[in-house]
Amino acid sequence: MFFSYLDPFAEANADNAGAGSKEYVHIRVQQRNGRKSLTTVQGLKKAFSKTKILKDLKKEFCCNGTVVEDPELGQVIQLQGDQRKNVSTFLIQAGIVKEQIKIHGF
Repeated sequence: MFFSYLDPFAEANADNAGAGSKEYVHIRVQQRNGRKSLTTVQGLKKAFSKTKILKDLKKEFCCNGTVVEDPELGQVIQLQGDQRKNVSTFLIQAGIVKEQIKIHGF
């Protein structure tokens, strides 16, 4: 057949594919109790200091947050509230290319 040499799952089986992909910055929102929500930012390069980014995000958006160590995903920034658009504009201004940012949720 013509398509016999193509592997449709090659991209899924790649080492860097999936939720913890290193090439993208993933911004997600998680629902908590009632109206409360939580914004997570993962996939930032190791060259960036997560604690300094968190400090600037907390000061600019007037919200609380923390850096959580995950065994699979590495360091993940958590912020209170739905801050997806705010975080994406902040990261674009910081020099991260817009095509590298993926916004998830609702």
